[in-house]
Amino acid sequence: MPLEPLLPLFHRLNREHFDGQLTRENRPLVDVRWSDGRLTRTAGLYRRGRLADGRDLCEIVLSRPLLEPLPRQATLGTLCHEMIHAWVDRVLVASEVHGPRFRARMEQINRAQDAFQVSLRHRYPLPVAASRWMARCPCCDSRTPYQRRRQGLACRRCCERLHGGRWDASCLLVFEPNTA
Repeated sequence: MPLEPLLPLFHRLNREHFDGQLTRENRPLVDVRWSDGRLTRTAGLYRRGRLADGRDLCEIVLSRPLLEPLPRQATLGTLCHEMIHAWVDRVLVASEVHGPRFRARMEQINRAQDAFQVSLRHRYPLPVAASRWMARCPCCDSRTPYQRRRQGLACRRCCERLHGGRWDASCLLVFEPNTA
């Protein structure tokens, strides 16, 4: 399906599921955009921080390569998932990944409509590419392929199971060269 502009979808979902709280004076609290094609391992992400030049960064990025071939419901579910992250961060001013506030809002949205589903994990087909690194969780020994080594990543499943959805250093992923 061809990509559609994300800002109108953002405003619609904001009105329908967030009571307009993700905007101030009709301007989004977060930038929303399609990826430039490099985001290929996850359907979307929310990030907040500071750029090298000192400007604030707060954005939702959806994966063009993963979502373009899928039905519109995949885009809506992914965008809404990332909007929940933004809502927890910017509106509730809470620090959690998929913790109780996130899950409660997700369940509320899923009960309120049946046009799409918001899930904890986006389970969409990934393009096949040889991964250079294998990330291993020291807690559960699960292994996930990565193209690049990443610092500060923790096993999401173990953080949710053992630490209520909060990042914890005990779940920090160990990167090893992929020999497969």
